[in-house]
Amino acid sequence: MPASADRQWLQDYLDYLRFERRLAGKTIENYQRDLETFLAWRQKHDRPPWQGVPQQQVREYIAHRHRAGLSGTSLSRLLSSLRGMYRFLVREKRIGTNPAEGVRAPRSGRKLPATLDVDQIGRLLEIPGEAPLDQRDRAILELFYSSGLRLSELASLDVPQVQTSGRLLEVTGKGAKTRRVPIGSKAQQAIDDWLKVRGQLADTAEPALFVSRRGTRLSPRGIEQRIAQRALEQGLPRHVHPHMLRHSFASHLLESSGELRAVQELLGHADISTTQVYTHLDFQHLAQVYDKAHPRARKRRAKEPYPGN
Repeated sequence: MPASADRQWLQDYLDYLRFERRLAGKTIENYQRDLETFLAWRQKHDRPPWQGVPQQQVREYIAHRHRAGLSGTSLSRLLSSLRGMYRFLVREKRIGTNPAEGVRAPRSGRKLPATLDVDQIGRLLEIPGEAPLDQRDRAILELFYSSGLRLSELASLDVPQVQTSGRLLEVTGKGAKTRRVPIGSKAQQAIDDWLKVRGQLADTAEPALFVSRRGTRLSPRGIEQRIAQRALEQGLPRHVHPHMLRHSFASHLLESSGELRAVQELLGHADISTTQVYTHLDFQHLAQVYDKAHPRARKRRAKEPYPGN
C-alpha cells in the first residue's frame, strides 16, 4: 500500500469519528496525533501501518513508547486509538483482524484528582464587587460548582437554555450525549444577577450566556484564565482550574450522600469506574479523620500519659 493510501485510510477514520460518531474536536485531535505517531513509526521501519500487522508488533510499539517515558494512562489512550482505527478497518472489510485487541498497557498508579475543600470553595465564591464582569465571574464559578459541568459544556451554554431550564439544565457532553443537571439556588441567583447586566457587554445578536468584555462568547481559554485569576485574588494557595471545580462538586456530593450512581449520572460518566475515583477521595478524607480522632490511631505526644494512668 503506498503512503498516500495509508494517510487516506487514516483520514477516512477521522471523518467517521467526526461525522458518524460526532466526537468532540479535541478528542479527534488526540486520536489523530496518536495514530500519526504510530504511522510515522511504522513507516520509519518500512512496515505497513494498517494491513498485515501482527499483534506482536503492536506490543512492540507499546513497549517502545513505554521505554520513551509514556505513562500507563497515556499508553492506554494510545491503545484505545489503535483499537478504534483497526476496528473501523475491520468493519469496512479493509483488513481481516484487529491486532490491537487483547494488548494491554502497563499499569500505573491512578492519580487522584485535585479538589478544593468546602472552606476554600466558599472563599472562592465570595467574589467582591457588583460590576458586570464581577457578576459574570460569580455566575461562572457558582454554576461550575453547583452542577459539575465540564469546561466545554459551560462555555457552549446559550441564554435560552438557562431562561427555560426550570432549575434543571440540559447540557451536551462527550460524544454529543445530553444529560440534565440541577442548578442550585445560589447558582440560579448568580445567573439571574448576571442576566440583568449582561446587556451592558453582549452584542445584540450574541446568544452565548457568558460573554467577554468584547461582547462575544467567552472562550474556554478565557474562562480558565478568569477562574485562575479569581482564585489568586481570593488568596487560594494553589492553581485553580475548571476541572478542579468539577472534581470538588463530585467529591463533596459523594461525601455527603454516598450515592455513586447519582453522581455518575450528574457527571455524565459512561462508565461507573470513572466515577469510582471519587470514592478514593472520600476514603482518604475518612482516613484523615480517623487518624486524628481515634484513640488507637492517634500518635501520643512525648509527655502524654497512657490512657488510664
